[in-house]
Amino acid sequence: MKIGFIGLGIMGKPMAKNLLTAGFSVKVFNRSKDSVKELVSLGAIEGKSIADTAKDIDVLITMLPDSPDVKEVMLGKDGVFENTQGGFLYIDMSSIAPLASQEIGKKLMEKDIHMLDAPVSGGDVGAIAGTLTIMVGGEEEDFIKAIPLFEAMGKSHTLIGKLGSGNTCKLTNNLIVAANIAALAEGLLLAKKTGTDMTKVIEAIRGGSAGSNVVDTKSKKMIEETYIPGFKIDLHIKDLRNALTTGEKAHSFMPITELTLEMLESLSRDFKMGNDDHTALYKYYLTKSED
Repeated sequence: MKIGFIGLGIMGKPMAKNLLTAGFSVKVFNRSKDSVKELVSLGAIEGKSIADTAKDIDVLITMLPDSPDVKEVMLGKDGVFENTQGGFLYIDMSSIAPLASQEIGKKLMEKDIHMLDAPVSGGDVGAIAGTLTIMVGGEEEDFIKAIPLFEAMGKSHTLIGKLGSGNTCKLTNNLIVAANIAALAEGLLLAKKTGTDMTKVIEAIRGGSAGSNVVDTKSKKMIEETYIPGFKIDLHIKDLRNALTTGEKAHSFMPITELTLEMLESLSRDFKMGNDDHTALYKYYLTKSED
């Protein structure tokens, strides 16, 4: 199976590497050429442009920041729709607005390009290890065709429903993660302010009702106050905004998401920490406790 892969950032590069490791032919394109060179050294083919990357392939995958980026790559004047014959499967693994996925998919069908929206959870650690959780929207026939690719990049893959439902699932995932990170930051601050050993607190609660993947993977960064990005604050802001927009259209009450978004936006705007890891919510709590 011949794969085109566009978007080689923190997540996309290791995902493309895992496809290469699994034996797929992978043609790659990215605005920053360092990642392209690295993958070419591992056996990938360099796509000369967006359109070139989508030619002579069976499946095209994108891993891009947000809805406008995906629309530009797929529907822009220099993009896939305007410059290819179509007839392949398109898998967007970005986290974008569900309505945007549906809009893009409807247009692509004019050239017989079937689309799956397949955002992922697991962060850079999961992308590197090939243990991502993949949430998929689209037709079952297309999902079945994509399973070998999902198996190379993730530990689980679930067909949620129609096109767009993968991103609805991802927004649900990320608003829950955001709320858990905020709760973890709040709890660790309480431990710190009372002079309680934060590491021992995590050790004690890990096996109880408060235990979670967030506790296991995020607490160390908070305790050490090191916020090297696995998932950047600005990207989480984007997801929460998309979640609130989707929720507003669905008349869904989302006060915790609204509050968590306000805190993340403050970190990005006031602290200039938009490129730091979302565990920097702990920094917000620390600062507010000192006001």
